[in-house]
Amino acid sequence: MTWEAQWQVVIGLETHAQLKTQSKIFSGASIAFGAKPNRQACAVDLALPGVLPVFNREAAVCAIKFGLAIGATIAPRSIFARKNYFYPDLPKGYQISQFELPVVTGGGLLIRVGAGDTAIEKFVNLTRAHLEEDAGKSLHEDFQGKTGIDLNRAGTPLLEIVSEPEMCSSTEAVAYAKALHGLVTWIGICDGNMQEGSFRCDANVSVRRPGAPLGTRREIKNLNSFRFMQQAIDYEIQWQINEIEEGRKIQQATVLFDPDSGETRSMRSKEDAHDYRYFPDPDLLPLEITPAWIAQVKAELPELPQAMQQRLQSEFGLSAYDASALTAQRGLADFFQKAVAMTGATQAKLVANWLQGEISARLNREERDIADAPVTPEQLAGVIARIADSTISNNIAKKVFEALWSGEGQSADEIIEQQGLKQITDTGAIEALVDEVLAANQKSVEEFRAGKEKAFNALVGQAMKATKGKANPQQVTDLLKKKLGA
Repeated sequence: MTWEAQWQVVIGLETHAQLKTQSKIFSGASIAFGAKPNRQACAVDLALPGVLPVFNREAAVCAIKFGLAIGATIAPRSIFARKNYFYPDLPKGYQISQFELPVVTGGGLLIRVGAGDTAIEKFVNLTRAHLEEDAGKSLHEDFQGKTGIDLNRAGTPLLEIVSEPEMCSSTEAVAYAKALHGLVTWIGICDGNMQEGSFRCDANVSVRRPGAPLGTRREIKNLNSFRFMQQAIDYEIQWQINEIEEGRKIQQATVLFDPDSGETRSMRSKEDAHDYRYFPDPDLLPLEITPAWIAQVKAELPELPQAMQQRLQSEFGLSAYDASALTAQRGLADFFQKAVAMTGATQAKLVANWLQGEISARLNREERDIADAPVTPEQLAGVIARIADSTISNNIAKKVFEALWSGEGQSADEIIEQQGLKQITDTGAIEALVDEVLAANQKSVEEFRAGKEKAFNALVGQAMKATKGKANPQQVTDLLKKKLGA
């Protein structure tokens, strides 16, 4: 019996999305990534005596966009609080955040768990999303046993998004994180760069026997890769089960995941809210959001992924799976729509297949984003147009695509002409070729007539080989069947 039958897993995620503003949440300092240490920390970020924070209005716009996108309640009045704790990279000795009155409450996210048409949809409710500033960063490498402090990130605007503890596997947690990542980048409030720390997740994991009260949770901090998230949660689940089965109690704690060992390790005992001694920040006025402001922001929102999925299905006849895959990223959806605008709606399925097949495979292999794809929507549309009018076959199309991917802005037509890749469709020429293949492969002919279907495929292969793949495959197949009486 597997542990899944004896245990229930409960997972909730807290996600820090760095907001796409030009400056920090309470100061005018830049948030651009890559500056030398402590070059982007101004007097406000360093909490020097006499300075006062001034709220960045664009951070509120980002929060409103997110609240609208998830169907949440946007508070007409929210307040900032001081979250008090000591850490070397927290120069104030407190972090400005929101506690009792967050800017966004409720709402949720529809996720797809699994692959293909067998994927299961699940709605994950959100508890809240609140605005806060980031802390600095402790650096432990290259300091000869000492720790360096870089305060460039101090004051960077964050939206902390808290889910309800409704996920019950690492697969569900990753599906939720990917959907959330896709949404915040889609509406343009976060660049989603996980390597640079723009999108970081903390996973709260607990286990219990079926029907028992919730177990004690442990929080896995700063997961900045979907693969590491799955590995960390799976390890933590098994670790907690082993501890309980061996008679030990789970202690609430904050843990880190070590990708090298594949294990989580305790960092510190987990604090509760009262340990932070929250109180309203006396230097900041309440954030007031009017219905008119919400309406203005709503008018600026793009078509949301779920609405686009439904439109792609009704407008182009795509499956739910295809529509979901194409709307996983804003860039992918934009690429699809641009290509279809040039090929026509009748080729939408073929465009979708190429995007999810050849293009996605190359992007994944080269670790590129769709925005960096060497092939443009115009070039892909050119390939598909030549498939549609039988100028090239699907196999030749892959050669054209390969040349486009490694080329310098050529069109599909130019490559087809330069490399002589036009498909042979002349019936007389193909018939003569088929006669030659039958005459030269009598053994395969006899095997086919004896009932061996593979022999027919061998004959088709010989015909295509003789023309270097340029003969129309369907014409070759039809003529062979006719001559063999199949």
